[in-house]
Amino acid sequence: MDRLPLDFNSWLNIPAHHNWLAAEGLRLLDFARASRLPEGFGHLDERGWLPDAPAQTLITARMTHSFALATLQGLPGAAPLVDHGLAALNGCLRDADQGGWYAVAHAADGDLSKAAYLHAFVALAASSAVVAGRPGAQALLDQAIEVIEQRFWNEEEGAMRESFDRIWSREEAYRGANSNMHSVEAFLALADVTRDTRWLERALRIAERVIHQHAARNQYRVIEHFHPGWEADLEYNHARPDDPFRPYGSTPGHAFEWARLLLHLEAALLDAVRPAPTWLLADARGLFEQACRTAWHVDGAPGLVYTLDWQDQPVVRQRMHWVTCEAVAASAALLRRTGEHVYEQWYREFWEFAAQHLLDHEHGSWHHELDEHNRPSAKVWAGKPDLYHALQAVLLPRLPLAPSLASGLAKLGGQHIVTGW
Repeated sequence: MDRLPLDFNSWLNIPAHHNWLAAEGLRLLDFARASRLPEGFGHLDERGWLPDAPAQTLITARMTHSFALATLQGLPGAAPLVDHGLAALNGCLRDADQGGWYAVAHAADGDLSKAAYLHAFVALAASSAVVAGRPGAQALLDQAIEVIEQRFWNEEEGAMRESFDRIWSREEAYRGANSNMHSVEAFLALADVTRDTRWLERALRIAERVIHQHAARNQYRVIEHFHPGWEADLEYNHARPDDPFRPYGSTPGHAFEWARLLLHLEAALLDAVRPAPTWLLADARGLFEQACRTAWHVDGAPGLVYTLDWQDQPVVRQRMHWVTCEAVAASAALLRRTGEHVYEQWYREFWEFAAQHLLDHEHGSWHHELDEHNRPSAKVWAGKPDLYHALQAVLLPRLPLAPSLASGLAKLGGQHIVTGW
């Protein structure tokens, strides 16, 4: 494969930049430790305080994954937090009778449904904990794989079903790009941990359907919502445009995230000596360019807006921290893959924005949401419950495109600078 070398002065090559990323990772992890609850991990507020609420599967899975990444970096105190998350995912968050995972411990919120989005994160957390060598991780991974294969994976469609009721008898009449995107992320990790290339084949089938068949034909606007037969539902949630998981319109942050995942998938396929379609790189470029063009600095202030309508006009102007995190990671991935200076420029630009507006040096972590004037906001996301996105943003630029994050950290050990993949 043709690949241009990185410029000697690229931030991806500079030790001081790597040191800055590492220090920021430590700061993020330090803040997130407070999210520990007796039955898992919970939602931290803006100051890092833990409200009185039950543990959540999504937060617990993301924290378990994140602390497994910290364990793999040799950071003392992280391993017990991984074990705590595993105990919760193997215990009160799981439906021991019917299989699968609730949204909160003991389904205390009354929600008995089983969502593919959550199960993808359980699988990711378990796989990272397996790489970190934590007890109980393999049993959790085996359970997660069994549920994904028996309940969610649709071989005929080459994608994930969205959700079911508790006893798996009623399926939601919906297909979502978001749950399938995070399934691609999980499948890349599963391929590394299980050494089963079927997970790469499944990830490729999802990417081909959601991105190559739909987004690429829609000028690289990612279509988020579909009817059960995969017909686009462009008006979905028009009345609730700022939904945190299923917003109306296109979501530029997901375009960045997909761009990065396509490059990880390409690298993983090549490492497995399997064909990697040329459209993976072409579509990654297209997604990134479209998101930058339509979402960056489009309303008079720096930053990436949360959502756009189908004419590329801003709908929700809030700047979400996770969107900037994915923009950072995508620009780093494209820079590493191509060596092209345009991605170096974007990489620096996104980090400058984060450093100026998102990093909270008073209370810790990052502001999770800013308004259209880049002031802290809580219209869509209150508090600071998300370690996963920012931690990955400071790790991914220091790693090759394959293997996946946990396996990459385990493979590289103490190395700090990566110049190839």
